[in-house]
Amino acid sequence: MTEPIQLTATAATQPIPPMTFVVPAGFHALPVDSSGTERAAAMAEFVRGVYPGGDDVLWQSTAPFYELVTEAMASAGLAYSAFGIFALGTDGVAHCSLSVAAYTSDHNDPDTAAQGILAVLASDATNDARWLDLPCGPSVASITVRELTLSPEVTTNGKQTTLHTGQIQVHIPFPEGLHTAVFTLDTASIDHWDEFCNMMTAILQTVSFSVSADEPAADRQISDISV
Repeated sequence: MTEPIQLTATAATQPIPPMTFVVPAGFHALPVDSSGTERAAAMAEFVRGVYPGGDDVLWQSTAPFYELVTEAMASAGLAYSAFGIFALGTDGVAHCSLSVAAYTSDHNDPDTAAQGILAVLASDATNDARWLDLPCGPSVASITVRELTLSPEVTTNGKQTTLHTGQIQVHIPFPEGLHTAVFTLDTASIDHWDEFCNMMTAILQTVSFSVSADEPAADRQISDISV
C-alpha cells in the first residue's frame, strides 16, 4: 500500500470535509487538483510513471492527451482519478480506472442516507445493489457488468467484437452529513474481475473521515464484495 491520500476538494459550492484512503501500488493518479504550470509539471511526472520504459518523444506526445483527460475529470467534479496498470508477466497487463467524487446530500444520519441510496439503486434491475458495513460507516455498493459491441472500424482485426466491462460503485455517506462520497472502479479486464473486486474491498477498508485514524488501515475488516 502507498501513503494515505487525503481529499479536501469541493462539491458544488460546499467544501468537502477531510477524507483519506489508501490505494495499492500500480495506480497512477491524474493531477485533477492542480492547474497552470503546476499541472504541466505534474503531467510530465504522470506520463513517466505510466510509461516508465518510454522516452522523451513518447512522454511529450502523450502528455497533451492526458492533460485533456485530466481537465475533463476535474471539470466533472472528481476529487481523485487514477489509472491502475498491473503487469501479468508475459501476458500483458490488467487495467482499471478508479475515481472518487462527492455530491451534496442533506442528511443527518448516515444510516438513513445509506438506506435511501440502497432503495434507489435496488430499483434498477441491472444493478446488483448491496449494503456494506464499512469501518468508516454504512455504505451501499452497486455492481454492474455490461456487454458492449465494437464495430469493425475500431477493432484491430477489422471484425465486430464483443467487449465486457465491469463496474463497482460504492456510495459512502459522510458521518456528519451534507455529503456522500462515491468510489467507482471500472475495468474491461474482465478476466481479472475477482482480483479487482478484492482490490476495491481492500481500498474501502482504508477509508477514513478522520485525518488521524486511531487504528491502522491493515486492521480494518469489511464484508467481501467479490462476485
